[in-house]
Amino acid sequence: MNNIDEYIFDRGQISESIIVRVYYEDTDAGGIVYYANYLKFAERGRTELIRSIMELQSNKQTSEKINFVVQKCNLEYDKPARLDDLIEVKTEISLVKGSVIEMLQFIISEETILVKIFIKLVCINSEGRPVRIPKYLQKSCLNLIN
Repeated sequence: MNNIDEYIFDRGQISESIIVRVYYEDTDAGGIVYYANYLKFAERGRTELIRSIMELQSNKQTSEKINFVVQKCNLEYDKPARLDDLIEVKTEISLVKGSVIEMLQFIISEETILVKIFIKLVCINSEGRPVRIPKYLQKSCLNLIN
């Protein structure tokens, strides 16, 4: 299932999509994206998603000092991206529960899925301990799923 048309994206769960150009610094000597750099592309997609959720809550005043950290990451590489490619990073939230947000990410070029990524994020406080995701953020995330 490598073609984008074969994957169901119209479930209302696509939350964020960004376009990234592949630069020389992202590739190996053969002009193929170095495998670890897909993690950087995915991080950009998650950052934009979290940013958009927080902007939805810009009128909320909160004293909570929270952050999200990656607890689990699973990548499946199907095809390589190459120097100068424009790739799309699609990010969707699949679960919000307690202190956990699970996301699926897809790195796509010309309607073909290159990489599939499963990410499990945990909400932590300023001491680095897991805490429940604040209700207002849970609600914003759940609205993106439904």
